Amino acid sequence: MCKEKEGLNRRRFLKTVGQAGVCLALPYYVPASALGKEGHVAPSERIRLGAIGIGNRGRYVLSCFLKEPDLHCIAVCDVRGDNRKRAKDQVDAANGDKECAEYIDMRELLARDDIDAVLIATGPNWHATAATMAAKAGKDVYCEKPCTKNIAQSFLLADVFRRTGRVFQAGTQRRSLPNFAYAVELARTGKLGPLETLYAHPGGLETKMSGWEPAESEPPRDQVDWDMYLGPAAWRPYNKKLMTAFHFEKGGGMVGGGCLEWGSHCVDICQWANGADATAPVEYEPINNQLHAHYANGVKLVMRNDGWLPNMGSCPVRFEGKTGWIETGDNAELAASSQSLLLRRGTPIPGYPADFHVRDFLDCVKTRALTRANADAACWAHVACHAANIALFLGRKVTYDPKRNEFPGDEQANRLRSEALREPWRI
Repeated sequence: MCKEKEGLNRRRFLKTVGQAGVCLALPYYVPASALGKEGHVAPSERIRLGAIGIGNRGRYVLSCFLKEPDLHCIAVCDVRGDNRKRAKDQVDAANGDKECAEYIDMRELLARDDIDAVLIATGPNWHATAATMAAKAGKDVYCEKPCTKNIAQSFLLADVFRRTGRVFQAGTQRRSLPNFAYAVELARTGKLGPLETLYAHPGGLETKMSGWEPAESEPPRDQVDWDMYLGPAAWRPYNKKLMTAFHFEKGGGMVGGGCLEWGSHCVDICQWANGADATAPVEYEPINNQLHAHYANGVKLVMRNDGWLPNMGSCPVRFEGKTGWIETGDNAELAASSQSLLLRRGTPIPGYPADFHVRDFLDCVKTRALTRANADAACWAHVACHAANIALFLGRKVTYDPKRNEFPGDEQANRLRSEALREPWRI
């Protein structure tokens, strides 16, 4: 009864003041963040992110996303409970609330229609499959490298992003760092003369298999979902050692994947320098603990572990032309055949941060432009690495036809272009 009388009294009061022509100025607070003022971005303008695979690398890249004012992370997903908790705490602290959702199965996250883009930093056994699933679910994708496990996956990945029109950025963040971009510019604009030889650090030239570890008791699913961790990779019994992504299924089932680990960074930069983002070398041969490859345009690509200038840091590359050369690496130092080649270099940014690469991705999500490490560029850089791995695995020279995607007349090499996926996963 009291509520009814209060309601009637309120309606009567409003009717009375309305008839009297009284205008009430009732205070109503709208935060600046909701209006996009004072440096804030309005919620309607923010990109809503879901993060899939949030171990050490995933949380680092996620931290780069969380710095951006036009990004709002609303969900995290990982097969490990400890990873989920740490990532949720990280996101909640950035958002200033407790609203970030947690998932074990990425399919539940991808089913949400309020997520615009996803970060994929799972183990490499999942990268191509998860990225394909995300594209088909209408999400733009930032995917850590190596993005594919074999040549066939590389083409399938590029095709699905072409067909769906989704934005893709491979996590080869050195494409967004000034020292690498500067070296590439010199190579591509003829400042070194006609290109002759490109050098890439592969991070190893061995092609060991991931193998099995002794079986251990599986933890409860909320702690580790082992079946989901394996995903499309071949089944094997649970062992905690295999939970470390850097030692599991890098490419073709191989630990490190030979040229694939660092190669997906360094070979990628060499591809860029040679204007080869739509092709790959046509010959690959292991020679004296190196891998020598040749492009159709005559440029040579050498993958080597040593022979680098000191103080370049990890992931070094070197470009040699007819009249000059330049070398750089993760320390952001640049060395060249002539000091004049370095006159326009900018301020060094060492430590290979992902911030600029993340920003490029977000800008392209908004404009629908191609990212610096788009799906086609990533495809061909990975094809070059996979073909190099095949030559290493076979221990001999192989010839590859980029237009037909085959090793002409080479049955052994052709059989290594793809591998079966464990049921029920598909690309």
